[in-house]
Amino acid sequence: MKTVVVLSVLLCSAFAAPAEHSEKAPEAAVAALTEQMVPAPEMEAEMKKVEEVFVPEDSVPVPRDALVLEEEAAPESRFNYCPDGWYSHNSRCFIVSNTVSNWFNAEEHCTGLGAHLASATNPREYAFLQEITKRSGLSSAWLGGFSLQSRWMWIDSQGLYYTNWYSQASPSSYPCMYLTTSYGWRNTQCTTSQRFICSKNPFTC
Repeated sequence: MKTVVVLSVLLCSAFAAPAEHSEKAPEAAVAALTEQMVPAPEMEAEMKKVEEVFVPEDSVPVPRDALVLEEEAAPESRFNYCPDGWYSHNSRCFIVSNTVSNWFNAEEHCTGLGAHLASATNPREYAFLQEITKRSGLSSAWLGGFSLQSRWMWIDSQGLYYTNWYSQASPSSYPCMYLTTSYGWRNTQCTTSQRFICSKNPFTC
């Protein structure tokens, strides 16, 4: 029985010793870090000088005509808007022309406005273009789609991933695309004259 008691005491003391050591270890580490952080006398003098020179920003007067950097401006002050007479949709501006042109002249006219012939990148956008074309009293208008070596693309460099053909004639003979207000788009000869839709990015303010 004595042997069991002695063994128990020895085991308890063996387990207690590492625990005591582990409790002291973090304290030693913290003490070592604290010693490293204590500044030398020269550093203390430098820190006092900095404290004396430092002036809180709030107390510095700002002149009325001081420039404000763009990133410091409030987010509310920056917004996008379309010019007068243009429709805004999906972060782009659209306008239906009042003039009749072939496809090439239509694109040149749009370029003069800082725009391109419009692209339709999804069903909602195409429905929107149909609606503004109807409001202008039209049943069709040039879009920015064209065929180059039998491949259809948008003149404004948008990816042509969405398609909505109502009917498609031979691209080699009829390489220019136009919108219809009743159905999907179609293609015809680029020399045909009709009104058109221009599109551009809004101004940022």
